[in-house]
Amino acid sequence: MIDRWTQGRVPAKPHTVFRDLETGTLYYEECFTREGFDGPYSILYHRRPTTLETSCRASDRGFAAPASASGDGAAPLLRRLFDSGKLAAGGSMIDCRVPLLFNADVTISVARPTKSDDVFLVNGDGDDLFFVEKGSGIVQSPFGRLPFRAHDYVAVPKGCPYRVLLDGADNRFFGIECRRGFHVPAQFRNSAGQLRMDAAYTHRDFVRPVLPTEEEAASAPRRIVSKRRDRWTDRSLPESPLDVVGWDGYAYPVAFPILKFQPKTGLIHLPPTIHITFAAGGAVICSFVPRVTDTHPEAIPCPYPHTSVDCDEVIFYVEGDFTSRRGVGSGAISLHPAGLPHGPHPGAYEGSIGSRDTRELAVMIDTFLPLDRTAAAEAIEEPGYHESWKSPSP
Repeated sequence: MIDRWTQGRVPAKPHTVFRDLETGTLYYEECFTREGFDGPYSILYHRRPTTLETSCRASDRGFAAPASASGDGAAPLLRRLFDSGKLAAGGSMIDCRVPLLFNADVTISVARPTKSDDVFLVNGDGDDLFFVEKGSGIVQSPFGRLPFRAHDYVAVPKGCPYRVLLDGADNRFFGIECRRGFHVPAQFRNSAGQLRMDAAYTHRDFVRPVLPTEEEAASAPRRIVSKRRDRWTDRSLPESPLDVVGWDGYAYPVAFPILKFQPKTGLIHLPPTIHITFAAGGAVICSFVPRVTDTHPEAIPCPYPHTSVDCDEVIFYVEGDFTSRRGVGSGAISLHPAGLPHGPHPGAYEGSIGSRDTRELAVMIDTFLPLDRTAAAEAIEEPGYHESWKSPSP
């Protein structure tokens, strides 16, 4: 959903006869649409109909649906910190994703896969956005091979068959399932739909898929495991879903390196909205990257305390020097719920005076609906985080 892209061969006009040049065999069109037929779409051309299957049954594969921790609805309103490094590694992406926080709009999870997917996943519940904390590989889909590496965002649209092929066994992903869609913020585009010159990134910053080869299609799995309403279905196909000879359109998987993000800097500290990178229904996703800080000689570079009464704030800490927080390291996830003041740890606000740059890397999500914890989140919560804001005894 960044811009129109084309791979392989496509006919001069959609919905017209399109045949193999050598055999005369008719190709089968697939319209991959969003918002019914009113939103972004792509059109793919397959060697075989996409509706064919040899079996369809309930599946025992797939990650667990999010569910509130016991008594979470009655839990006190606290700032919370979770250590994702305590989660066990193992399995493939389709099975090992662990939901930690969720509401009706998003599910926030962590995955530590050690092996590649042996089947294709179709997420019928939402767009999948991953931040790669560690690891590299490719996302394989009918749109092609999409390479990724550490500190990339990877976005896969709802309903797209894909599997994650890993280069090694040590991988960490921070995931956001966007149940009401994922998109580039409207303020980044001009009236023609092009990314503006003052947007936080350019069209050139995005990595796009390269069409699969016939050899890839022949060796790929012929099994798709689909999720819809958090229920899993297993479909077997006569051929792999990679039998695509060409496609064009606006809806397809993309990758974006977080260090390509270019936030604004001002005379004095600007609000967190300057860090907005992507938008989703009911949420925004922000990137904190190394940058020059405010230029006023008496500026306070540390984020000012603020009472955000309409948003829950989640931060995934990747690496660097987190000047506003004590006791957090790589893989930590903080939750600051609406109804409590958000702000730096005592001493950090004044201590930031005179600094000229930041050296932190983190992903932030603000949600407008309150987030619930899962039992898995409760199990990795760090005690005493809320109390770390207490004033010292007189």
